Amino acid sequence: MRPEAVAALAEEAARVGNPSSVHQAGRAARKVVEEAREVVADRLGAHPTEVVFTSGGTEADNLAVRGLGRPADGAVTPRRVVVSAVEHHAVLDPAAWLAAHEGAELVLLPVDDAGTVPLSALEEALDGARGPGAVVSVMWANNEVGTVQPVAGLAAVARERGAFVHADAVQAVGRLPVDFAAAGLDAMTVSAHKLGGPVGVGALVVRRGVPVEPLTHGGGQERGLRSGTVPAALIRSFAVALDLATAERQAEAARVAGLRDALVAGVLREVPDAVVRGPWPGTAAGALARLPGNAHLTFPGCDSEVLLFGLDQAGVAASAGSACQAGVQQASHVLAAMGVPAADARGAVRFSLGWTSTAADVAAVTDVIGEVVARARAAAHLG
Repeated sequence: MRPEAVAALAEEAARVGNPSSVHQAGRAARKVVEEAREVVADRLGAHPTEVVFTSGGTEADNLAVRGLGRPADGAVTPRRVVVSAVEHHAVLDPAAWLAAHEGAELVLLPVDDAGTVPLSALEEALDGARGPGAVVSVMWANNEVGTVQPVAGLAAVARERGAFVHADAVQAVGRLPVDFAAAGLDAMTVSAHKLGGPVGVGALVVRRGVPVEPLTHGGGQERGLRSGTVPAALIRSFAVALDLATAERQAEAARVAGLRDALVAGVLREVPDAVVRGPWPGTAAGALARLPGNAHLTFPGCDSEVLLFGLDQAGVAASAGSACQAGVQQASHVLAAMGVPAADARGAVRFSLGWTSTAADVAAVTDVIGEVVARARAAAHLG
């Protein structure tokens, strides 16, 4: 977390008052929430009434995928749900739930070898969509390989065909230019902890007039879309972190991208047969179509768990894919969709850099990566 967000969280948590209460303390808490809502909306290119606070990205994704396009009475209607094959499981799993429990037609959009969804694939997927309320969900930027999707183009295709369109922008906000209204989206997911804010709060931005059926019912908070006590302290901290991240975005993205490029160059120098996955200089998509702080590589002849253990022992924290899938023994669905052979995907490692990252962190990786890979290959050979 950013120090300013920590300070805001601590200060607000020390106060009493439920934002839904009418007494003085409650009104003060409500003022904090609404001022934060205005900041969040402004920084995301939305109207304050379009911001629905949630517990984070997973809840917001579920609310969008399962709730978008519902009629006012919440009746179940036949729908086509179109999601990219490289989505986070917070989108893939609710989409699969709709297919299994409500008879929705689930369509997975293919991607190219850089992880990009072609506009033509969405056009084909929406041709002849049956029933009202077709929903499209494509993430703004991929959490594993960093690929940035052509969100505005995809949104235009979807809306031309009468479909509702949602983007998971958890990885994009604070790193890329993100404007909800300009992108033409109906809904967009954001999470505070990816911005230097606290875990446990996020938002679903929903365009005014777009029907959404809530997943939970109770007190009717957040326009009736997210019942439950509104966490004023978390929301204030979220707004502070988002304000800082967006204000510093351009300069910080350039700084972090420079560190990432140095890290990749150092890794390839030590392990020449490692392969960068996702958009990169020299590929059709190029480095500009990638998150600035994402470096994803595969190491031939290695098992990612062995690599991660060796890196951890050397003081380097890295990942093989989504942290939400940690401990699950299965190949990355993102790499599989990109056409990466299973044997190669087995040796995947993702390095993520952010506002705390320094040149010393890059050096820490490049100093040990050669030895870690050599030990992983020796272990695979012995096995």
